[in-house]
Amino acid sequence: MKTATYYESTPGRPETPAGAAARGRLPAVLRPAAVLAGGVAVAIMAAVTLNVSPGGLSTDAAVTLCIFVAAVWFWIFSAVEDTYVALGAAVALVISGAMPTQSLFDALGEETVWLLMAAFVIAGAVASTGLAARGAAFVITGARSVRQLAHLTTLGLIVTCFAIPATSGRAALVLPIFLALRAALKDRPAVVKMLAILFPGVILLSAVGSFLGAGAHLITSQVLQSAGHEGFDFASWLLLGLPIALVSSFLAAELTLRLFTSRSDRSLPLHVDISQLQRGSTTRLGGPLDLDEQRSLLLLAAVVALWCTEPIHGLEPALVALVGALVVSSPCYGSVKLGAALKKVPWSMLIFMAATLALGSSLVTSGAAAWLASAVLAPVAVLGAWKAPIFVVAVVVVSAAAHLVIQSRSARSAVLIPVVVASAGAMGVEPMAAAFASTAAAGFCHTLTSSAKPVAMFAQTDGVAHFSPADLLRLSAWLGPLSTAVVLVFSFAVWPVLGLPLFISR
Repeated sequence: MKTATYYESTPGRPETPAGAAARGRLPAVLRPAAVLAGGVAVAIMAAVTLNVSPGGLSTDAAVTLCIFVAAVWFWIFSAVEDTYVALGAAVALVISGAMPTQSLFDALGEETVWLLMAAFVIAGAVASTGLAARGAAFVITGARSVRQLAHLTTLGLIVTCFAIPATSGRAALVLPIFLALRAALKDRPAVVKMLAILFPGVILLSAVGSFLGAGAHLITSQVLQSAGHEGFDFASWLLLGLPIALVSSFLAAELTLRLFTSRSDRSLPLHVDISQLQRGSTTRLGGPLDLDEQRSLLLLAAVVALWCTEPIHGLEPALVALVGALVVSSPCYGSVKLGAALKKVPWSMLIFMAATLALGSSLVTSGAAAWLASAVLAPVAVLGAWKAPIFVVAVVVVSAAAHLVIQSRSARSAVLIPVVVASAGAMGVEPMAAAFASTAAAGFCHTLTSSAKPVAMFAQTDGVAHFSPADLLRLSAWLGPLSTAVVLVFSFAVWPVLGLPLFISR
C-alpha cells in the first residue's frame, strides 16, 4: 500500500493548546504589550518619515522601512497569517511607489520559486512510493541499543533534507515512522518521549545541510544577490552546510538521549524488527524495492547529483528540478500525475516566500537596510579591533533567539538578513559569511511548541501527548547555548578553511 504525503501550506504559527484556550479573549493586536510595541513602531515610523535620522533617508527608503516595521509588528503580535502579512507588505510597497510593480511580479516568477515548486513535485512523488519510509525503517532496524537507535534515526533524518524541501514536509514524511516506533516501544515510555523530541529537533537542525532544506536559505541567497554579492548555489551550500548539520544534529541527539533517558533505559538491549514497525504503519516497509521505488530512487539521485555539479554542466537548479518533475510525472516513467502533484504543492508557502523576497530585496536596494544597520550598530563601531568578532557573536545570538518573537523561519530571514548584509562590511565581516552564520543559527527554534511546525506536529498525535512545554524548556536550556557555540566555532574556524572567509582582508 502506498502512502501520500501532504505538506503544510500555511507558513503561520501552529496553534498550541494554550493558543486555542486564548481564543475569544482580547484580540492580540489590542493586548497591552502589543499596543505598546505598536506605539513604538509608530514612533519609529514618524521619526523616519520626518527624516530626523542620522544621515537622513530617501523617501523610498523611509517608506520601505515603515512598511517593514509594520510587517514585523504584525508577524510578532497579531494572529494574521504570515503569508497575508508578507503579501500585504509587498503590495503596500508597490502602491506607495517604493517598489516598482514589476519587481513584485518578478519575485513571484523568481527562479527560486520555480525551483521549490518543482522540488515539491519530486518530493511528493518520492513520498507517494513509500521509498522514504522504507529507508527509515531499514536504518532503524539496525539498532541494537537505545543510543544506536537515536543516532541511526538522526542519520536517517539528515538524509531526508535532500528529498523534501521544507521542515514541515519532512516532519509529515517521518511522522508515520515515529508512530510505528511508538507502537513497537510502548512498554518503554522514556524512549518514546526521547524519540518524540529527537525527531523534530534533528529535522530543524539538519535543514541547513541542503540549499532546499528551508525557504530561508533561498531568501538569504537572494538578498545577498540583491546587494551585489555572489549568493549561494546548491553545491556551495552543501559544502558549508552539511558539516554543521551533521555535527549539530548528532550533538543534539546525544544531548536529547542523556536528558530524557536514564542510564538503565540506555543499558537495556533493543531490537526493533520490520514486523514490529509494519504493525504500526500502512506503508510496506519490507521486501525488495518495487519498480516505482527503484525509479524514484534513481531520479532523486540524478537530480541531487546534477544540483551538486552545476559548475560542471552549467544547468540551472530550477531547470534541473523542472526536468525532474516532468520525468517523475511522465506517463511512461512517473509515479504521479502532474496535475495531482501540483495540487499538493504548498502554494501559500511559495507566495509567502516570494513576497518576503520582494520585501527583503527592497530593504537592500532602497538603502533602508543600510540606514537601519548604521543606526543600530553605531555603538559597536567604537570597539575598534574587537568590533568584527563581537558583531559575529551578536548576529549568531540574535538569530538563534529570534524564534521567540518571529516563528516563521523565512520571516526571520527577511527581517535579519538585509540588516546583517548591509552592516557586515562596515564591521569588517564578509557579508556572505555573516548571512550564512545567521541562517545556520536560525535552525535552533526548539523552545516553544509554537516555535516551529515540526515541534508542534510531534508534541501530540492521536490525542496522545508526547512531551510537555517544560521538556522543551529543559532541552533548550542546553541546546540553545550548544548550537550557538557550534555555529560560532564553524564561523571562526571551519568555514574559512572551506572557502568562506569571515573577516574582510585589509
